[in-house]
Amino acid sequence: MKNRIKIAALGFIAILVVISALRSQFFLEADEKTIVPLEKVTGASAAGITESIQDELKEVPVKGLVTMVDLGAKSCIPCKMMAPILEKLEKVYDGKAAIVFIDVWKHRGQAKRFRIRAIPTQIFFDQQGKEVYRHVGFMSEKAIVKQLKKMGVVYSYNN
Repeated sequence: MKNRIKIAALGFIAILVVISALRSQFFLEADEKTIVPLEKVTGASAAGITESIQDELKEVPVKGLVTMVDLGAKSCIPCKMMAPILEKLEKVYDGKAAIVFIDVWKHRGQAKRFRIRAIPTQIFFDQQGKEVYRHVGFMSEKAIVKQLKKMGVVYSYNN
């Protein structure tokens, strides 16, 4: 009887360890993970946004241009990793595609507007503003360029 109790207890502990490992794989702290659950996001409410910023955000996605919107936060580790990539691509695709970053910690209403559950999230819109593709987590420059190319935005440059 004692052996059965020990085996059951060890089995229970093993199950807890597996669940904990799986859970941590999907919900690690921001500095350990490429995806941050939105529940961890805190910041200013949308009411605190100035009217000019609200007007700019209403223009996203940009009509007439393929638009990639990256929703993240400036203090999120994978978002920080993507920042130089986005800056480069914004220059490379200037006039050909819009590359837009929205900090959902500062603009929480945008997270709700774009139905964001984790950051970073990249959403690609066609020229008419229709969502074509969505990706959650860190997205490499190569993957972004590939998606833009699929959408008909071709710009040759050397990485």
